[in-house]
Amino acid sequence: MTREEINEEIHKEIQKEQNKEKRKKIIKSLIIIILIVLIGSTCFYGYTTYISTVKVVVREYRIKNKKIPTSFNGIKIIQISDLHFGSTFSFKELDNTIKLINERKPDLVVFTGDLISKDYSLTTKKQEKLTNKLKSITSSLGKYAILGDSDTEEISTIYNQSSFTLLRNESELLYKDSNEPILLVGLSSSKNNQNIENAYNYFTGETHNANIFTISLLHEPDVVDDIINVYPTDLFLAGHSHNGTIRIPFINYPLIKEKGALKYNNEHYNIKDSDLYISSGLGSEKGIRLFCRPSINFFRLTNK
Repeated sequence: MTREEINEEIHKEIQKEQNKEKRKKIIKSLIIIILIVLIGSTCFYGYTTYISTVKVVVREYRIKNKKIPTSFNGIKIIQISDLHFGSTFSFKELDNTIKLINERKPDLVVFTGDLISKDYSLTTKKQEKLTNKLKSITSSLGKYAILGDSDTEEISTIYNQSSFTLLRNESELLYKDSNEPILLVGLSSSKNNQNIENAYNYFTGETHNANIFTISLLHEPDVVDDIINVYPTDLFLAGHSHNGTIRIPFINYPLIKEKGALKYNNEHYNIKDSDLYISSGLGSEKGIRLFCRPSINFFRLTNK
């Protein structure tokens, strides 16, 4: 074998070893990347499914309006919405939520729809347990609810048996220590025979007070546009949107938009001197949340 042939063989061996080392480095890098992706995905799934969905925040708001009767100054209202019980919301989360509510000693508690997850099978025993727990929510002026798009007649029974007054496209005058009331309107969801005219029939009565402070309970917030120019409402409380479920940070943009909450899906809007507050809800049908924690809304009313 000539010297040139020997050198060529040596060169081939060196090249082979170098290629082998390169393949090892590539395989090692791929393994590291796969591990990072797997760990990152697991952490992301765990956070969005088991942490973001259960860490309830209490959002506090002060509602100032000259139309609020003096007797209602300082009253506390708590809004809960979209439990979707059986999804990410269980009896444990319900116990924690009820504790948060009762600790604040609300005068009024309102529920803006969607009690049970669509795919959840509620046994008689669990229904009785759920009813008793909801019944333990206390308030001095009462508890009111409306039907969401997931609510059925079975849900109506739970509301009624847990001492919630179910407002089906109707209104009720609320009094506190005087003969000056406020008006509470409850509008059913679009999938539960929504009837705006019937819900606001107080304003068609001959003896109605056109200047009465009015709170409207809605499920889908976009229906506000069908109400605002016809019936005077000072405070709208809605749910359904979950505030987008997943929000893009910094620009605070909702990533998921629900039908019925395509226009209005953020936390708060001021529309023609009316305030619209939208709950982010407590449960999640989609099973995840990101940068959008479950919440209860806590309002204090004042005319000062």
